[in-house]
Amino acid sequence: MATTSIWAVKGWLGQVVIYAENPEKTANPACYEKEGMTAAQAQGLSDIIDYAAQSCKTGLTDEHAEIMRHFVTGINCQPETARDEMMATKEHYGKDEGVVAYHGYQSFAPGEATPEMAHEIGVRLAQRLWGDRYQVIVATHLDKANHLHNHFVMNNVSMVDGRKYYRSNQDYYNMQKESDSLCREYGLSVIENPKRGKSKHYGEWKAEQDGRQTWRGIVKSDVDAAIRGAMTERQFWENLRKLGYEIKQGKDISLRPPGKERFVRLCRNFGDDYTIEGIRRRILAQTRPERRVIPPDPPPKRVHFKGTLHNARRMTGLRALYFYYLYRMGVLPKKREPNPKRVYFLFREDIRFMQNIARETWLLVTHRIDTAEQLAAHKDGLTAQFKTLCTNRKRLRHQARNIQDEEKSAAVKSEIAALSMKIGELRREVRLCEDIEMRSGVMRDKIRRAQEDEQKSNVKEMKPHEPLRGRR
Repeated sequence: MATTSIWAVKGWLGQVVIYAENPEKTANPACYEKEGMTAAQAQGLSDIIDYAAQSCKTGLTDEHAEIMRHFVTGINCQPETARDEMMATKEHYGKDEGVVAYHGYQSFAPGEATPEMAHEIGVRLAQRLWGDRYQVIVATHLDKANHLHNHFVMNNVSMVDGRKYYRSNQDYYNMQKESDSLCREYGLSVIENPKRGKSKHYGEWKAEQDGRQTWRGIVKSDVDAAIRGAMTERQFWENLRKLGYEIKQGKDISLRPPGKERFVRLCRNFGDDYTIEGIRRRILAQTRPERRVIPPDPPPKRVHFKGTLHNARRMTGLRALYFYYLYRMGVLPKKREPNPKRVYFLFREDIRFMQNIARETWLLVTHRIDTAEQLAAHKDGLTAQFKTLCTNRKRLRHQARNIQDEEKSAAVKSEIAALSMKIGELRREVRLCEDIEMRSGVMRDKIRRAQEDEQKSNVKEMKPHEPLRGRR
């Protein structure tokens, strides 16, 4: 059994590569060390190719290049020069802006396929679908024993006539159909009569696999909680409105979370249990509503301050923004029990980025950074150190090639390894600075929207919903 998907790659690609190249996720630092890589380069076509073909995912090292080529194949291009060849095609037809590529995957059931079989199937699938018109990289990832899968990186500009590829729904289902055909040919299982409209975007599926809740997952959890806390249909709607949801009823129930622009269709996204009939059935099956037990407040602590509060320096700027945001998320103070009814939806959805926000807060507090100018100065200093260390490491690598003595060679390699670790630390800190620059603006916008919604709810009573049917 193999599942497939493909989507356009545009905008910021760096986050995909940053996660893929995280040293906590990979065992070989050489796989994510890319000397001289800048933030601008992290947004180009080469990123998605690097992610698909990197050695820490294929499970092979540079010393085994002849084997590596067996698991990274280029169609109408060479893997080593795929990025340059694809860009040449784009520039030849004057179509080097907008979508940079299409990124697809083909994931196999655990234990069904070998790496060799999976890669062969992936290459044949790419040749059938795109081989006559487009340049494609096929890479088989072996980094997880129970997650054998192929990645496809396809140039969206045809090398034949320059026409751009656009993935229609028919293309999506043709990909699944051809994949199923190849799986049958190789004796692998196939999902018979798959239901349309139930599939998840790869990013959403990956977030759930990593234990990070998506905003659609939060909607689903809120609906489940509203059902558990209701004995009638009217109570169910009231529970959702208390959480700030806007409701539209039709053939499918649509909910708009507070702060979001678009509605979510429950049945379309979550299945038949979320139709109006399914929700009524679940409510009627309950004997009593669930009541959330709020733990008692911890006993007060006595503290003694030195000096006066009037003379105390108040925290401002970026540090104050991050601490206030953590408070609104329900994370601070530490012993505070977050209440979903009180935490604004846009803050709750950021809980999945809690580790990143914590690292960014640590950087701001450690270096006492409050303004954008201080952040930029700190980032420039890190960048200068980074370039210096890269230059030194490059010099040592050239030196190591000419050393015959084993002890001296080992000493130089040890020094190179130490520099690589330091370079990795600097690179991660530079990325934290870049993330703060981006996230701080988003934080301010979410706080503003939350305050506007709170003001509206305070000055205006919520309009009554359409006539609702009680428990039947």
